[in-house]
Amino acid sequence: MTDPTPRSSGPRGSYAKGIARRQEILDKSIEVFARRGAKKTSLRAIAQEVGVTHAALTHYFGSLEDLLVAVYREHERRSDSEHPETPADVSPALMMRVSAEENRSIPGLIQLYSTLVATALEEEGSPAHEFATQRFGRLRIELTDRVRLLQSTGQLRDDLEPSLVAALVIAASDGLQTQWLLDPSVDHEAALEMLDNLLAGDHRR
Repeated sequence: MTDPTPRSSGPRGSYAKGIARRQEILDKSIEVFARRGAKKTSLRAIAQEVGVTHAALTHYFGSLEDLLVAVYREHERRSDSEHPETPADVSPALMMRVSAEENRSIPGLIQLYSTLVATALEEEGSPAHEFATQRFGRLRIELTDRVRLLQSTGQLRDDLEPSLVAALVIAASDGLQTQWLLDPSVDHEAALEMLDNLLAGDHRR
């Protein structure tokens, strides 16, 4: 009698298993980096902490830098899926302030992000360079559109160039984040709130 149950075999079944295995390794890697950050290490050491062979990690991610990029992108994807879209009337600085508050619970992943940005500056054309360039570009566009909308409703000063406001908010958030990693007494959120007030329309000043 023929078994009617479909079996996962051949190239298609192997591909699906490969995707699932890669995701499993990525899930474990996020836990490791959330705990330890991206301090000086090697792919072999991370493989040991994740609980897989060095060959498996190399097969699915290629290099330590590729793994770091994949881990942070997966972290962003999860964060986006777990939180509702930010209302259009929320200011860019407030967006970053909320993000800063959430980031206090995951210093390891924030340290990983800082490592990626530093690597991007050193190695043009690298996975980290592509990641950072795309992320900053996407954020500037998103925040510029938000600034224009808030200027049109009087919630933000209309005498400022929207794209420069966007770049300033990103720079302030990332810079304060780095200072906080070095010295936890730096009040990242309060500084962004002050910037928010400086950019506010007349009714908030």
